[in-house]
Amino acid sequence: MKRKGIPLLIVLVMIGSVILSACQAEPETVVVTQVVEVEGEPVVITQVVEVPQEEDMEEMEQPVTMDAFSTTDIPTLDPQVGEDAVSINYIENLFVHLTNYDLVTSEVVPEAATEWSVSENGLTWTFTLRTDIPWVYHVPGGETTQVVDEEGNPRFVTAHDFEYGIKRACDPNIGSYYSTVVAPVIKGCSDVLGYEDPANIPAELVDAIGVSATADDTLVIELEFPAGYFLSMTPMWTLAASPQWAIEEIGEQWIEAGYIVTNGRYVLDEWVHGVRRKIMRNPLMPADMAGDGNIEVMVANVVPDASTGYALWLNGEVDFIDLIPDAEVEAHLAQFPDETIQIADLAVFYIAFRMTKPPFDDVHVRRAFGAAFDRETYVNEVILGQGVPMKHFAPPGIFGAPPIDEVGVGYDPEFAAAELAEAGYPNCEGFPQVTILGYSGQRTLSWIEYAQGQWEQNLGCSADTIVIEQQTFAELLASTAQDQPDETVPHMWTLAWGPDYADENNWVGDVLWCESENRSKRSCNEIDDLILQAREEPDQAVRAELYRQVEEDFFGPEGEYPFFPVYLRIQYAANQTWLSRIPALFGGQQWYNWDIDWEAKQAGLQ
Repeated sequence: MKRKGIPLLIVLVMIGSVILSACQAEPETVVVTQVVEVEGEPVVITQVVEVPQEEDMEEMEQPVTMDAFSTTDIPTLDPQVGEDAVSINYIENLFVHLTNYDLVTSEVVPEAATEWSVSENGLTWTFTLRTDIPWVYHVPGGETTQVVDEEGNPRFVTAHDFEYGIKRACDPNIGSYYSTVVAPVIKGCSDVLGYEDPANIPAELVDAIGVSATADDTLVIELEFPAGYFLSMTPMWTLAASPQWAIEEIGEQWIEAGYIVTNGRYVLDEWVHGVRRKIMRNPLMPADMAGDGNIEVMVANVVPDASTGYALWLNGEVDFIDLIPDAEVEAHLAQFPDETIQIADLAVFYIAFRMTKPPFDDVHVRRAFGAAFDRETYVNEVILGQGVPMKHFAPPGIFGAPPIDEVGVGYDPEFAAAELAEAGYPNCEGFPQVTILGYSGQRTLSWIEYAQGQWEQNLGCSADTIVIEQQTFAELLASTAQDQPDETVPHMWTLAWGPDYADENNWVGDVLWCESENRSKRSCNEIDDLILQAREEPDQAVRAELYRQVEEDFFGPEGEYPFFPVYLRIQYAANQTWLSRIPALFGGQQWYNWDIDWEAKQAGLQ
């Protein structure tokens, strides 16, 4: 497909539409203009949206539309680069994945792959793909058409697109966090990801990655070791098919409205950064893949904060809210019990330490600070029951997670005081001033202020000993990166981890293993040997016991404590009465399976 001429064509068509409208009875129009860079040159994308006259509104058949809000822009729509919930939600709906998760059972079910098999040694997976999923291009405000190649042939998703996407996930130059999650499993991926000269990776090294399309409908993936949990990783967006021809021709801007080619249940109709986005049903999606929901259009506006979003929900202007502001929870529960649900998204929140930065280079200090935090009181009184106290990392529902009350120290003020004294700071005497960094927002501020009070109450560390700072989530990630020098990194920071696949390796392996991202800069030791042993162990009962030992070695009385878990989030959310949805535990939200009673919504808004 020749793509270089498309942006200019779009602009000319839209300019022509404006000129023609001047010669006729003009409807009211709204013009949205964006400037994006393509191959070093600025290109203007203009969308002219006609607003129907009031007398014509009743005659129009309005599509079933879900209204939503967000407090942030979409960071990216690139499947291999996405790492945050906002991006992953949109990627889930714009792109098909190799497999998917069933919303009710959480079982891995077919998506692009209709069936799969694994070799006896567990090292080679073969996926059979359907060949009727079209690559599509959508003109903002206009039609959706199937993409064609240079010879005019329609493009369908093939195993070659998955091969390209997965190998691309191994490329260190795209800056993907989730590259570090998939690389250890796929043969040869880590060799490319960790290559010493990323700008000059040998082609033969890329070719050696264990992913190959042996036919348009056959994808073969070779593993570094017989990872029994690999199938549970295959719904991940990082392993999705990507359009090589578009990425290579357009560059980083290939994900923008007016440029992006997709293959999912929806297409991108509008994306005004930091303001608004809109997706619409893909009319070319095979009918049996369209999903069970009836939402044809989804519109989300960016608002300053969750309180503004809650006000929109109260006014019926948005269909759901996934985080009711703490100040509103009690009144909301009293007024809207039937519209309220609790979502256990399996995200575990924790406070991490820089283990190479004094005084937290001393394990006794880390144990003291972890054991001095009263998790139960925090959950019940500060976040009003929207969680479950956690003493270890992996939550219930994840294979290999130990029972919730059997592993870890948790809250033990006497143990905490003794550990701090063992470190040479009895009753916090002589303890240096330290910094705790939280991401922005009132809930996080309440969290770290509570921690500050706990450390004063149970350890004797006065409030001015613990300096509180806040940054945006992106800034916090940058500030605490492993390669940042210790002198610039805070002593402690807040973070959370939600599941990407239903296995303990996604927790202790992808977060705490010494060769993972390793923000705490923990050194490799015998715990990592256990992590690797559990990763490769074929006997599931043995794996579970190994993971129990790993959790004990991190969070038990003799634990290493690179961080301490605080709570598992079970937050209050609210739906308008006309919305039916099942929240996804893994991956992005499947909006294509959500339903709106359109007549009820229309009646409710009158």
